[in-house]
Amino acid sequence: MGFVKEFKEFAVKGNVMDLAVGVIIGGAFGKIIDSVVKDLIMPLISAVIGSVDFSNMYVVLKGEVAGNLALEEARKVPHAVVFAYGNFITVAINFLLLAFAVFLLVKGINAMKRKEEAAPVVAPEPTKEEILLAEIRDLLKSK
Repeated sequence: MGFVKEFKEFAVKGNVMDLAVGVIIGGAFGKIIDSVVKDLIMPLISAVIGSVDFSNMYVVLKGEVAGNLALEEARKVPHAVVFAYGNFITVAINFLLLAFAVFLLVKGINAMKRKEEAAPVVAPEPTKEEILLAEIRDLLKSK
């Protein structure tokens, strides 16, 4: 029964719960960044280079692929070697934006921590009980 109790203590510790919340929020944040890339940035980039769908961008390295086949169809062509770079571009942009957003988040948190550390710490006024106990301590030391 000690193993179950130990696991329960581990699972309800603040760090584990914080991690769980962080993973859930991180997943949702990843979806937001994915949407920003897919719905906002990629259409702008594709307007410049002329292609709307990056996932079907590829180069045939060996063999022949007839016409403008979709990537999955081009991969099925016998003896054809296809270098599919379009999806990689999308994922790389997605990663860079996510990393930049996390960097800004961490930078903001660090700035807030520095402000807290720089703020002077003011000790609270001692209560009547604390003053009385201090007087008793001082009287006992003097004897």
